[in-house]
Amino acid sequence: MTLNLSLSIDGQSRGTLAVQLRNAFRTQIEEGALRPGTRVPSSRQLAADLGVSRSVVVEAYEQLCAEGYLVSQHGSGTSVAAAARADVASALTPDDHTPAPAVCDLRTGSPHDSTFPRQDWIRAVSAVVTSAGRRELGYAPPSGLPVVRHTLAGYLGRVRGVRTRPERLMVTSGFAQGLALLCRVLRDRGHDTLGVEDPGHPGEWEFVAEAGLRPVGIPVDSDGIRVDALAASGVRAVLVTPASQFPTGVTLTARRRAQLVAWAKEVDGYVIEDDFDAALVAPAHRLPAVQSLAPDRVVYAGSASKVLTPALRLGWLAIPADLTAPVERIRASWDIGCSGLEQLAFARLIDTGAFDRHLRRLGADVQKRRQAVRDFVAGHLPDVTLLGANGGLQAYLLLPARCAEEAVVHAARRRSVLVRGGRFYALRPDDRPPALVLGYAGVRGPELGRGLAGIAAAYRETTGRA
Repeated sequence: MTLNLSLSIDGQSRGTLAVQLRNAFRTQIEEGALRPGTRVPSSRQLAADLGVSRSVVVEAYEQLCAEGYLVSQHGSGTSVAAAARADVASALTPDDHTPAPAVCDLRTGSPHDSTFPRQDWIRAVSAVVTSAGRRELGYAPPSGLPVVRHTLAGYLGRVRGVRTRPERLMVTSGFAQGLALLCRVLRDRGHDTLGVEDPGHPGEWEFVAEAGLRPVGIPVDSDGIRVDALAASGVRAVLVTPASQFPTGVTLTARRRAQLVAWAKEVDGYVIEDDFDAALVAPAHRLPAVQSLAPDRVVYAGSASKVLTPALRLGWLAIPADLTAPVERIRASWDIGCSGLEQLAFARLIDTGAFDRHLRRLGADVQKRRQAVRDFVAGHLPDVTLLGANGGLQAYLLLPARCAEEAVVHAARRRSVLVRGGRFYALRPDDRPPALVLGYAGVRGPELGRGLAGIAAAYRETTGRA
């Protein structure tokens, strides 16, 4: 095995070459550059790399083994000893050697990593790499590879009714980059506020604020965002999750969608449609994208984070014609585009039908989990109402008014179940009903059952029910 190692010695130094080499190894091991278990080159290879006699390396290796820095085993080569350096535990991460109680995490997030279509992705990447030429292995255009945008335009039109052309699509590093670009364009156009759904995503509010816009909370009810409150707020742009509102899971009704588009036209403003999990809404309740009603007023945004994995950092924007050039100009000043190989692999998933098959499997799995939560609430949580039962990666549970939200959260934590209350997702402090937001997509079936049982026990304890 040929191994590379970054070491240097000085032929003009007074110290012998073996001492220099030994000290260089010690420094890298003690400072953590060489980790326990790391293989090091053979003495013959390292001598050739450094241009020294093999005996110099052998002498250094023998001394380092004697001091406990290296360990040499016949047939396995030489490696850094397991006890060569005592790591200092980070204050931000638990000590791996400290046993921790089993925890069921029902906080909101992405689907379980077991749902990622590993074999399909491997086949797509393999096919792309095998056929890649100079153009595919070069820098991708900042807005994304033309062939990928063509595939995306066709796909989004087919499954979401999105009305766009490839030249008005941009591939981004996830939804976060797309939102940052849009916030910058809005600021340049004189906006200083952005309407956001309340309840909504606290992380996005912080992101918007850091991008220079003040988030203004717009209330949500069982029909989605209240457009009457939006009109009274004075904002001229709003960020919405109409397919499955986060975190309540309610779908923006057809009537509200028409009102939202009419509002955007009236105020000469824009709607940013975050369509992050529309594929996981029950098909019978899935409406076309709001963008299909007004492509000149709605920016459509999607990503692979909730339907594949956040690790890919793949997102896309379908941008109105008058915003396309400003967004492209800002993007070009920020970076030089996303990974072309990952774009092509994703496009291949779509073209071969593997992505559609994956979404069907994932949707069926999420629907099964959602039904389990629905059945559990009906059978074990009396007086609790489940909102938005047709979509989303989480369940919004309205608790009875007499129930103390934080008390339930703390009682669940004592049972090693992590869950958040509804007020965690509230931008405006008010007297809204107590609630729990239960993320069910990121846990396996048995873990979900254990977590639900813990929630039920915490609820009984808090409400005094037997």
